[in-house]
Amino acid sequence: MAFNTIFDVKIPDSQLAREMTQLIRDTESELLFSHSTRVYFWAALIGKQKGLTYDPELLYAASMFHDIGLTSKYQKSQLRFEVDSANAARDFLRSHGIAERDIEKVWNAIALHTTPGIPEHMHPEIALVQAGAGMDVAGRGFEQFTDQQRESVIAAYPRETDFAHKMIDEFYHGMKHRPASTFGTFNDDFLAFKDPGFKRTDLCSIILCSHWEHH
Repeated sequence: MAFNTIFDVKIPDSQLAREMTQLIRDTESELLFSHSTRVYFWAALIGKQKGLTYDPELLYAASMFHDIGLTSKYQKSQLRFEVDSANAARDFLRSHGIAERDIEKVWNAIALHTTPGIPEHMHPEIALVQAGAGMDVAGRGFEQFTDQQRESVIAAYPRETDFAHKMIDEFYHGMKHRPASTFGTFNDDFLAFKDPGFKRTDLCSIILCSHWEHH
């Protein structure tokens, strides 16, 4: 059974948040929906622990939309899935009259959530979404949560059996039709893991074979 409050972290009780929840539930697999909700709780718990000031509704929006670009709705897109996700959130928030400066925070939080080394130097909402996603998928920052916190989040929004392989499958199926979009990111790891025939693009080869070298 899902809960809206865990360790004093609450899912925002607003019409906007309820509509987001329903949209993501209707669009994503149960695995991605539960993952996205856990990302919000991990992110908010980290924010609380660090004493950060953030907008819970914006954090919830970024957490819930961050992986929507992996769904079948975007099976013909050639953009990075993070950009599809960020654009979907932006369209939704604009349609509800949210201020552009707030939309920009959500867009950046989603677009940069797989980019190491940058989000932690930006607005708390941006830093926290990356931290929450990293915790849920790869266990980054695992030790900063108590056993009770981890167990409470997982009890409310269960982590499926063999979640790791199922999540890799979600990434693979969301990106296999747009391999070029994974260049320069760790997303090409998912394609390489699942497809023995996948060839990574190599920046050194691009530089060495550029027009400058044959001019």
